[in-house]
Amino acid sequence: MSDDSCIASGDGVSLDRVLSGTVQRTGALAAGVYLLSADEPVLYLTALCGLPVMAAAPWRRVAVSTTGPLSEAVREDHLVWVGRQEDMARLYPNTAAGLPYQFALAFAPLHGVRRRGALVLVWLKDRPPSLTRRERGQILSSASRITRVLDQAPAPWSIPDQPRAVPLLRPGPDPAQAGLAAADLLQRLPLGALGFDLQGRITYLNDAAARLLGRSAESLLGTLPWQTVPWLDAPIHEDHYRTAVFSREPVAYTALRPPDHWLDIRLYPDDSGISALISANLSRQPAAAPPPRVTVDLGAAPEATGTGRIHQLIHLAAGLSQTVTVADVISMVADQILPAFGAQGMVISAADAGRLRIIGHRGYDPRNVARLDGLYLDTDITPAGRVLRSGIPAFFADPAEMARAHPQVPALSGKQAWAFLPLVVSERRVGCCVLSYDHPHPFSASDRAVLVSLAGLIAQAMDRALLYDAKHDLAHGLQQALLPVTLPVIPNLAVAARYLPAAHGIDIGGDFYDLIRLGDTTVAAVIGDVQGHNINAAALMGQVRTAVHATAGTLPGEVLARTNRVLMDLETDLFVSCLYIHIDLAERRLHLAGAGHPPPLLRSPTPSPRTIALELEPGPLLGIRLCTEADYPVTTAALPAGSLLALYTDGLVETPDTDITDSITDLAHHLTRNGDRPLDELADSLLHHAGLRHTRTDDIALLLLRSR
Repeated sequence: MSDDSCIASGDGVSLDRVLSGTVQRTGALAAGVYLLSADEPVLYLTALCGLPVMAAAPWRRVAVSTTGPLSEAVREDHLVWVGRQEDMARLYPNTAAGLPYQFALAFAPLHGVRRRGALVLVWLKDRPPSLTRRERGQILSSASRITRVLDQAPAPWSIPDQPRAVPLLRPGPDPAQAGLAAADLLQRLPLGALGFDLQGRITYLNDAAARLLGRSAESLLGTLPWQTVPWLDAPIHEDHYRTAVFSREPVAYTALRPPDHWLDIRLYPDDSGISALISANLSRQPAAAPPPRVTVDLGAAPEATGTGRIHQLIHLAAGLSQTVTVADVISMVADQILPAFGAQGMVISAADAGRLRIIGHRGYDPRNVARLDGLYLDTDITPAGRVLRSGIPAFFADPAEMARAHPQVPALSGKQAWAFLPLVVSERRVGCCVLSYDHPHPFSASDRAVLVSLAGLIAQAMDRALLYDAKHDLAHGLQQALLPVTLPVIPNLAVAARYLPAAHGIDIGGDFYDLIRLGDTTVAAVIGDVQGHNINAAALMGQVRTAVHATAGTLPGEVLARTNRVLMDLETDLFVSCLYIHIDLAERRLHLAGAGHPPPLLRSPTPSPRTIALELEPGPLLGIRLCTEADYPVTTAALPAGSLLALYTDGLVETPDTDITDSITDLAHHLTRNGDRPLDELADSLLHHAGLRHTRTDDIALLLLRSR
C-alpha cells in the first residue's frame, strides 16, 4: 500500500469537496469512505470527514466476510440504514459490542465501473430513527458522486497506509480580526482554555492552560495532548474525548495530574472541533493511588490504545464466542483479526502428541506450510515450539531480529515481522497463533498487550472447537459405521437413500434406514428414528438395525414385536419409532407395520400421477415398558408397476407452528410434481424443499423405492 499522496493527488481535492459537501448536505455528523483492497477481501477506511482519524482506528480495516452493516452493504450492493443503537444491537450484535455509541448510521455501496467500497454517514442520536425517501435519495446520490470521482481519476486509486483526514469546508468571512479579540479575551481568564481540531490537535491555548498542564505553549501547539503530556496518555482521557466527538454533547470529568493535583476538565464539542476548559479542583485531596501509566516514547505516533482497543477486543470476543468448529475459528481469525491488526499472514498450530500440527493458515505458500507441519515442540526452526512450551509470546519487528534467533524463518515464510502468540487455557497448551506482516512492523507495548489478550480469547475458542470437532468426528464415524455402507441391488427396483444430520448439536442422531434382500422378488424396507441426538441414540440405532435384520422375513408385525422385546431386554430409556415394509415384487403387494412412525407416501405412475399417504393402523413406539407384549397390526396395499414409495423420518416434515398433516400433504404434492425425475435428483430436491420450508432441528432419513 502507498502513502496518502495518491489520495491527495489528481482528483483528491474533488474527493475532499464531495465528502465535505456530503456532510453539509445531509446534515450528518461525519462521513467516511471505505475502499475495497485489490489484493484481499478487506475494506480500508480511506478518507474521513467530521471525526478524528484516531477515533475510528479500531474500524480502519473491516473484512468483507464479517457480519456487519458495512460488509453487508458491499456484499449485497444495497443501502443499509441503522437508525438507533437498539437496532444495531438487534441486527448486528457483534458490531454493536464494539461500537457503544448512540447515533444513526447509513452505509451506501460505491459501485461504478467495478465494486469500489462504501460510503458511511453518521448522525447524532437526536435525528428521527427512520429514513425518508428524500434522505435516501441524498445518500445514494452522494455515493454516486464519490463513485464518479473514483472512476474518473486519471490514475488508479490505491489504499493509503493511514486514513486521510478531510477538513469540513465552511464558507464565511475572514475571521482574523475576530480571532485576535477572542485570543485577548481568553488570555485574561483565570481558567485554562484550549481548542482542538477534529483530529485532536491543539490549535489554541492560553497561558493558564499551559500552566495547569505543566508544559509550555510552544511545546503544546499543533500536537496531540497525549503525546506531549505523559499523564494524559491514559484510557480515561481517550474515552471522554471519544464520547464528546461522537455525541457532540458536553463532557465533564475530574483527572489527576501527578503527583497530587486534581483538575476539572470540561469538553464542549461541535462540528469544527472541541473547546476545553481546565480548572484546579481544590476540594480533592492528594490521591494515595499510583499515578497513571506514562508513555516513554513521547515522539511515537498515537496508538489505538485505551477504550478504542477495548471496544475492538469486545467486538472480536463476540465473534469468537459464536464459533463452533475449528474451521469457524480459523475463518474468524483470518477474516476479522488479520485485517483488524494490519497483518497479512497467519498460521495456527495445535499441540498434538508432542508435535505442532498446522490446522489453518492464510497468506503463505502451501508448500512452505507443509514443510513446517508436524514439527516437534522442541524444534529450533521456528519460535513456535519455545513460545508454546514457555507460554511467553515472542515479537520480531524485522527479519534481522528474527534471523538472530532463528535464521531459517525469514527465508521460509517470506514475511518481514512476526507475532508468536501461545494459546494456553488453564495451563494446558492448546497451540500457537502466528500473525505476520509483509513489511517491518514495530510492536509497541500497547500492541503487545492487546495481542496477548487476544491470544487468550483465541485459545479458549480453539480449545472449545478442538473438543467439538473430536466429539463430532467420533460420533459421526460411529453413526456412519452403523448405517448401511451400500444398499443391495434388487432386480426391478430402483433405490435412493439419504441421511442428513440436524443443523445443531453434535450432528448425529438415531435416524436410520435399511433395505434387506429376502429373495429374488422379495425385499424388506425399514426406516426408523431413535429418540435423541447423541452417541447413545446412535448406538441404540445400531442395535435396532441388528434386531430387525435378525427377524426380517417373518410377518412385519412379528418383526416389530420381536424388536420391541429386544429393547425391553436392553432396559433403555429411549423410544424408537419404526416402519417395516415387506415388498413382494412378483405379486406387486406391500405388507406394512408401523410403530408410531409417519406414514409412507405412494405415488402412482403416469399418465395421471397421484400421491397418497398409506393409512396403516399404528402400533406403539418400540421400547415402551408398559407394552412388552405390544401388537403391531399389518396393513396390505398394492404396488403398481412404475409406482414410487417414499419412506422418511419426521425431520423431513416437522415444522414449528405447522400441523404435521399439512406438511405431509405438502410433501405429497412435491412428489406428485417431481416424481418422474431420477431418484437421486428427486432425493436431493426433497431435502432442499424441506430446507426451504423451515430451519432443521432434527435429523432426516429418506428412502425412495421405485418399482420398474
